[in-house]
Amino acid sequence: MNQRELSDQIRSFCEERDWDQFHSLKDLSIGLSTEANELLQLFRFKDETQCIELLKAQPDKVTHELADVYYYLLRIADLYNIDLNQALEEKMKLNEQKYPAAKVKGKNLKYNEYE
Repeated sequence: MNQRELSDQIRSFCEERDWDQFHSLKDLSIGLSTEANELLQLFRFKDETQCIELLKAQPDKVTHELADVYYYLLRIADLYNIDLNQALEEKMKLNEQKYPAAKVKGKNLKYNEYE
């Protein structure tokens, strides 16, 4: 499914349950943050090897949390008419300006920390 089809599926799911009343921008943003933190919780206090092992041993735990994050992201975008593909394209152009490869290659500094 593409983004539009997924958004349509989510919209239908929510309408059937009369959930629009609970989907303010604030509440959806809280949900997005909550789900992102549930993803983070899976990896808390684990080194990179342990994280990879968890992903291999229990991929559903990770993929379900990622799906929850994606759900909220799509729901916000759908309700507030945000084209995520366009938004990402624009953001990547800004990132190219903030993080020119010649200056930041191999560095993990924020754009205002290098020079």
